[in-house]
Amino acid sequence: MSSHCKTAITILGATGSIGLNTLDVINRHPNRFSVFALTAYRQIDRLAELCLRYQPVYAVVAEQADAARLQKHLHTFSCATEVLFGEQALCEVAQSDETDAVMAAIVGAAGLMPTLSAAKAGKTIYLANKETLVVAGSLFMQAVHEHGARLLPVDSEHNAIYQVLPKDYRGDLSEAGIASLILTASGGPFLYTALSDFAGITSEQAVRHPNWSMGQKISVDSATMMNKGLELIEAHWLFNAPADQLEVVIHPQSVVHSMVRYIDGSVLAQMGEADMRIPIAHCLGLPDRIVSGAKHLNFTQLNGLHFLTADFNRFPCLKLAYDVLHSNYPAASCVLNAANEIAVAAFLNKQIRFIDIASLVDSCLELFSAQPALSIEELLVLDEQVRISAQKWVKTHTCK
Repeated sequence: MSSHCKTAITILGATGSIGLNTLDVINRHPNRFSVFALTAYRQIDRLAELCLRYQPVYAVVAEQADAARLQKHLHTFSCATEVLFGEQALCEVAQSDETDAVMAAIVGAAGLMPTLSAAKAGKTIYLANKETLVVAGSLFMQAVHEHGARLLPVDSEHNAIYQVLPKDYRGDLSEAGIASLILTASGGPFLYTALSDFAGITSEQAVRHPNWSMGQKISVDSATMMNKGLELIEAHWLFNAPADQLEVVIHPQSVVHSMVRYIDGSVLAQMGEADMRIPIAHCLGLPDRIVSGAKHLNFTQLNGLHFLTADFNRFPCLKLAYDVLHSNYPAASCVLNAANEIAVAAFLNKQIRFIDIASLVDSCLELFSAQPALSIEELLVLDEQVRISAQKWVKTHTCK
């Protein structure tokens, strides 16, 4: 940690739901945390408001024109924040000597390089970007270990598992007496929808998640349960867990956020309100527990806790993720992620149907999974190839 007494935090993806919830937690502990840098992609006006409120040393945006506009606006209000732009600037603020910890909350593969930069700089990383581990799990974990970075999972499911693992867990399930890790899934908005109606599901319906307030892309991933598939791959890398020791159960109430099944028959679960400030506060506060702002769980108001089997017929994207984990192709999860990003964007743009998302991803997996990709550079080339192929698929399957 740098010489100051506060933890200086860089938030990659400050204008998204994770970024805003992180700032909410930080705001509750002004003597404990400071904001070093805030980044955003296109929500320049919202980023401007955050800069005026939190006075970070740096703000980073994607485009030069947006950077110039933001810098001019901040100068008008005598805000000293320096505005940078581009991927290199993201990497620089993530690895800066002046930042202690990085909240990795950029959605999509765009978050990979700055998060990797933070790992190589030995930072504490609060990981909320799934794609870092999905696209480059082996390489990223290698960087974490080689450079002494500290990796803390922010996703509610992985954070729940982290909270109920043995404190001295070293990455060996059998040594820790663990039979399996159980990820819970809400089932999304179509858990009880007739399968015959799936072809007519609209993007407006898909983004209305019953329990969580999330961005459009993640909401669609929750509806297809690709979100849970990506989390399976994350859990594999975070906890060194093979596919046959990773379970998924549907839990519509989203009260139990995940569980660890021990060999003696015990199951330890982490429970709480469906509020991302809980896992965020857990990571930021370690080794202490700090106030998150979330409501306390009221057990007397619960109408029961229900658990259902995850049906692959209803959620084919989840099966694709399991297939990737069981395959011997290291680059397959990169293919899965890239194809899914294109598929979800096409669905949100009303170019393909809801049921086409899994078909597009499956098509790309057949074409590209066996390709060797042993470096970040090769993975990024593969990522681009998959996206181009997926775009072509969309053009030939566009809804009339």
